Amino acid sequence: MSNTAPQPGAADPVPPSLEFFARIDVRVGQPVEVGETIDGVRRVIPILGGTVSGPGIGGTVLEAGADFQLIRTATLTELEAKYAIETEEGERIYIENLGVRSGDAADIARLVRGEAVDPARIYFMTAPRLRSASPRWRHLDERLFVARGRRFPDLVSLDVFMIG
Repeated sequence: MSNTAPQPGAADPVPPSLEFFARIDVRVGQPVEVGETIDGVRRVIPILGGTVSGPGIGGTVLEAGADFQLIRTATLTELEAKYAIETEEGERIYIENLGVRSGDAADIARLVRGEAVDPARIYFMTAPRLRSASPRWRHLDERLFVARGRRFPDLVSLDVFMIG
């Protein structure tokens, strides 16, 4: 038997668990093309509404906010969406969602033109932050989330998971 104490960090890594929180389907409008900037091509995509459904939560995406996109390269787009949802009980949750979308240059060009692309061909991951003034949802402020996205011509669908 060894008298050696376990070393900090010596245990095998344990991945965090993921708990499904909600599917958020966001209807989006026509892009506002800002154009080529020093950082890349900037676009603003208006958020027109949508739905929220998950265990213990249901509601709507409010017609407020936008996705501020930066097309860095022919294969990489950085995403920054800011919007709000309203639960069926009338409580509001603010969402700030940072992410990346990447894929083959031809597929990304089709998405930018508003054409359909098989979601399996696109890497689309985000890290939403949720904030609420409602006591019922205040615990969301203290959790981290990840989401897998799918982009369709007039809709973004996000499967949001709480990291445990």
